[in-house]
Amino acid sequence: MSIVTLNSVSKSYGTVPVLREVSLALTPGEVVALIGRSGSGKSTLLRCVNALERVQSGKIVVDGIEVTSPSADLRKLRQTVGIVFQSYNLFPHYTAEGNITIALTVVKKVPKREAVEIARAALERVGLADKAASFPHQLSGGQQQRVSIARSLALSPKVMLFDEVTSALDPELKDEVLGVMEGLAAGGMTMILVTHEMTFARDVAHRVVFMHGGRIHEEGPPKKLFSAPETPELKQFIKRIF
Repeated sequence: MSIVTLNSVSKSYGTVPVLREVSLALTPGEVVALIGRSGSGKSTLLRCVNALERVQSGKIVVDGIEVTSPSADLRKLRQTVGIVFQSYNLFPHYTAEGNITIALTVVKKVPKREAVEIARAALERVGLADKAASFPHQLSGGQQQRVSIARSLALSPKVMLFDEVTSALDPELKDEVLGVMEGLAAGGMTMILVTHEMTFARDVAHRVVFMHGGRIHEEGPPKKLFSAPETPELKQFIKRIF
């Protein structure tokens, strides 16, 4: 039984096609890494799954919610699907704890006292229990990104989307964030991640999807895809990355 299903999804910006007949399904607990060159449609796919972008054709269903329906319950969807971007998108005038509690009180209408308890548990989950009272400017980039992840986790999502969340971080800070993501994967979180971290994709993902020209060009288990690519496009991409 799939928790995320994309069926023949196409998306264009004006006359420029970005996604072309993309079909993909994830089972609960599966981790899928999207790889490919810039402009291949990876980030757009994530944004369509969370209804941040509308598609021209095709169907997306997440945990029984038909995302592509005009009557889709977007509030319920945003509680079901968490998304973390490259930019941290934290409110600078709120503490780490405040950035999480505001999401809980506004989106889920959680009482303030309960929201504080959930926020502290989420911060502990990402290794930042001691930073609850810190403001974003007092945190490193890796710590800010972990607060962003904690903010999504606090809403108890069933699916997490990660859009190149380590691309703006130096190697040491990348490891902090990737460690949190690896822990989520080990805990059974369903995840779709756009990443240039090929070692992480190889070691953590259950399946790697190579996108090229707005299509799923090749997909399979990481070891098979990286060791025996079938198409010239993927061979060239892997050669350039590694």
